[in-house]
Amino acid sequence: MNNENEQGMQGTQGIQGTQSRKSIVLGDVEVTRVVEWQGPLGPTRTFVPEAGAEVWKENEEWLSPDHWEADSDRAVIALQTWVLRSAGKTVLIDTGVGNGRERPGSDLFHHRDGDFLGELERAAGIRPQDVDIVVNTHVHGDHVGWNTVAQDGGWVPAFPNAQYLIPAADDHHFGPANGYGGGAREVDRLIYEDSIAPVHRTGQVVLWDGAHRIDEHLTLEAAPGHTPGSSVVRLASGTDRAVFVGDLLHSPVQILEPSCNSCFCLDPVEAAASRRRILERAADQSELLVPAHFGGAGAVEVRRQGQDFAVGAWASHRDVG
Repeated sequence: MNNENEQGMQGTQGIQGTQSRKSIVLGDVEVTRVVEWQGPLGPTRTFVPEAGAEVWKENEEWLSPDHWEADSDRAVIALQTWVLRSAGKTVLIDTGVGNGRERPGSDLFHHRDGDFLGELERAAGIRPQDVDIVVNTHVHGDHVGWNTVAQDGGWVPAFPNAQYLIPAADDHHFGPANGYGGGAREVDRLIYEDSIAPVHRTGQVVLWDGAHRIDEHLTLEAAPGHTPGSSVVRLASGTDRAVFVGDLLHSPVQILEPSCNSCFCLDPVEAAASRRRILERAADQSELLVPAHFGGAGAVEVRRQGQDFAVGAWASHRDVG
């Protein structure tokens, strides 16, 4: 997600604090969810503008209240990080909004003051120095914010021992080489300078393109459209499969209507093509779908329904440790 189009999508501070501290075990990988913020974000007609009112209403029984606040017609989302313990290492997938950021135009992101690092330790038993790898699925402000923390009037890596995996295409697009997103929005420069540039300066960034093997269980794969470098993380361990899809989907209605983009996608045609490709594989290979912003259980199985897709079992219905 990005904070473009967020004006008019605020109006609530939502639910601060924790979610369930249970972990899902997939093969030899333990997955824990750490929530930075959760609540209604904005009108559905703004959030997923191509999805008609009927798809929300027809599915109200399960969309509400975890994914839709029906009375106000606002989409409900979570800002969250997925913590994976895999092959002896601790991996974070996306790092949320962060504190003390200049984010003009976003009441939710601007000068935020939360306790994400404390919650990371409470929910997952992880201290900043314990993190080995940080994956930014793409370079948007709510996915890279806790890459860094404020120190001595500047920004330093929040995870001093971690390798930061950043898609090369996004680093180019949002960085100085391409004029901070072509100079279209001042916030893109701010995001890069406070959340990406500091980890470049410490030599902790690995830029990748196409695909990148993290370890024996985890692989990064390009899924462009939402941003030029948008990516997914595939998990394969034993007989279990999962795919962490970042912002490829913002709402479960996009499983039912995969051609419908969120208002944040930079290339709508490419985003829709990536979304359908990832959904097809998730359905055909029984991959648990783990988006960045789903509320409720946060992850779900996808089933084929003719040429379309249907929502299967939610992660909360699986065995958890």
